[in-house]
Amino acid sequence: MVPVLTTTGLPPRVRPDVAGIQRRTLRLLFVTQIIGGIGVTIGVAVGALLAADLAGTAVAGVAQSAAVVGAALLAVPITRLMVSHGRRPGLAVAYLVGAAGGVLTVLAAVTRWVPLLFVGMLLFGGGSAANLQARYAAVDLAEPARRGRQLSLIVWATTIGAVAAPNFAALTDEATAGWGLPRLSGPFAFSAVAFVLTAGVLLLFLRPDPLLTARRLTTAPTDPAASTGPTDPVAPADLAASVDPGTSVGGGSVASADPVAPAGGPVVAKVGAVVSPAARTRRGAGVRTAWSVVRHRPAARLGIAAVAVGHLVMVAVMVMTPVRLHESHTDAEVLPVVGLVLSLHIAGMYALAPVVGWLTDRLGRRAVILGGAATLLAACVVAGTAGHDTVRLTLGLVLLGLGWSATMVAGSTLLSESVPTEVRPTVQGLSDLTMGLAGAGAGAASGFVMQVAGYPTLALLAAVALGPLVALALRPAPPAEPAPNRVPDEEE
Repeated sequence: MVPVLTTTGLPPRVRPDVAGIQRRTLRLLFVTQIIGGIGVTIGVAVGALLAADLAGTAVAGVAQSAAVVGAALLAVPITRLMVSHGRRPGLAVAYLVGAAGGVLTVLAAVTRWVPLLFVGMLLFGGGSAANLQARYAAVDLAEPARRGRQLSLIVWATTIGAVAAPNFAALTDEATAGWGLPRLSGPFAFSAVAFVLTAGVLLLFLRPDPLLTARRLTTAPTDPAASTGPTDPVAPADLAASVDPGTSVGGGSVASADPVAPAGGPVVAKVGAVVSPAARTRRGAGVRTAWSVVRHRPAARLGIAAVAVGHLVMVAVMVMTPVRLHESHTDAEVLPVVGLVLSLHIAGMYALAPVVGWLTDRLGRRAVILGGAATLLAACVVAGTAGHDTVRLTLGLVLLGLGWSATMVAGSTLLSESVPTEVRPTVQGLSDLTMGLAGAGAGAASGFVMQVAGYPTLALLAAVALGPLVALALRPAPPAEPAPNRVPDEEE
C-alpha cells in the first residue's frame, strides 16, 4: 500500500496548510518553468546546427544527444540530493549545472574545440533535468483526483517560454555577434543567464519544500525518529489549518476509518512502509533500490516505459528535423524556418498539457498512454512521408509533440502514484535516467541513420520502437495486490 499522508499526527502548532502550500508551490513552479523552459529550448533549437558547423552532420546527433545523456545522468545525483534535502536544492543545483554547460558550449564555439562542445552539452542537460523533475514536485502534495491536472499544469507552463524561445535564437545570435561571439553560440549564453535566474528564484521562494512536507506528513506519530532528519520550516501562515478527515493529498488519502480521536475531531490514518529518515536516505539513494520497488509494481513499470519510449520516439525524429530543413533552405533562411517549426512542435508538446492531464484523470492513465502511442505513430508517418514539404514536416512535428505530451503526463502520473513516498524521488530519478538514456541513444543513432539511410528511414525506425509500449499497455491490468510494507534494501 502506498503510504498515507496525514496531518493529524502532528501537534496543532505544526500542522501545515497542505492546500495552501500546494497552491504556492504550483504558482512558483509555473513561473520557474517559463524561465527555465526558455533556457532549455533556445539551446535545443541551435544545438544540432552548432555541432554540425563544428564537426559535421554525422556528429550533430551525437552532440545533441550529449545534453540528453547529461540530463539522464544528472537525474541520479539530483534525486539523491532531493532525498536528503528536498526538492529546492536539487532543482537549483541542476539549473546551475546547466548554466555551467551553457558557458562551456560558448567557449567551445569560440575555440572550435569539439571535445569541449561535448562536455558543455553534457552539462547543459542539467537545465533539462531540472525542468523535468519540476513536474514531480507538483504532485508531492496533490490530491489523487487532481494529480494528472496539476502535473500537466507544470508541463504546460513550459509552453509560454519554450514556444517563443526558438524564435529568439536568431535575435540572440545577432545581439551577441557584437560581443565577438561566433555564430550559433549566443543562444547558449542567453540560456546560462536564464538558468542562473531560475536557480535563484527556487532557492529563495520554494519554501516550505513540498517533498519534505509530504514526508513529514507520512511519518507515523509514534515514530521516535519523526523529529529527526531533514526538515523544512513552515511559515506561520501555514500553521493555522489542518487537513479535514478524508482529504486526499500526495501519496494517498487521509483515512476516515479507525478513528482514534473524539467524535468530530481529526482522524489518525495508519501509515504503511514507514522508515526513519536516516534509513530512508540510505535505502532510497540507489538505482537498484528504485528498481526493486518498480519491479513489484506493474503500473510503475508501465509508467516508466511510457515516459521512456515516448521520449525516444520524439527525440529521434525531432533532433534531425533541423538538418532535414537545412537540405532545402539556405543558411540565411534556415534559422527562422527552424524556429517556426520547432515552436509549433513545442506547442504540441506543452500547449494542450492541461487537456491531457484532465483526460488522464477522467479516462485513466492507461487509455491516455495508448492514445499518445497512436499519435506518435501518426507523427512518424506524416513526417517520414513529407519529403521537403515544410508544411507537412511541421504537421508531423506538431503530432510528435502531442503524442509525447500524452505519454509524458499519463506515464509520470501513473508512476508517481504507484510507489511509496520515501522512495518516490529515487524512482522518479530512475524514470528520468531511463528516459534520458533512451532519448540519448535515439539522438546518437539518428545522425548516423540520417546520413546513411535518410530521414524517412529514421521515422520508420522510430515508429517500430512504439511496438513494445503498445504491447505493455494492452496487457490486462493485474488484480490489485498489497505492496510490500517496507522499502527494499539495496541488496534485494
